[in-house]
Amino acid sequence: MGIGLAAGFLSGVLGIGGGIVIVPLLVALVAYAPKRAMATSLAAILFTAVAAAASHAQAGNVDWTDAALIGLPATAGAVIGAWLHQRIAPRGAVLAFSLLLVVSAAKLAL
Repeated sequence: MGIGLAAGFLSGVLGIGGGIVIVPLLVALVAYAPKRAMATSLAAILFTAVAAAASHAQAGNVDWTDAALIGLPATAGAVIGAWLHQRIAPRGAVLAFSLLLVVSAAKLAL
């Protein structure tokens, strides 16, 4: 529950994807295998994304046209990504996720 609370809070306040919080915590604190942590995170994010988006929409902060222009292609990408995830070694998934976190942190810091 603590992992979910932290992910939801940070998602709502910072607009980050909960996976950045959920995946490392599930692996480090609950001993999930990385692939299971990634898949579980995706399922859990469904709830946080809907709740945070509804709250921001109520405040008038959502540009629905841009949301659709981003979200619809992202849906296709998610299907392809989930398909690929089933076919790569767990170590490859961990390295790709780690690289994404490092690149994101560097871009934010600069």
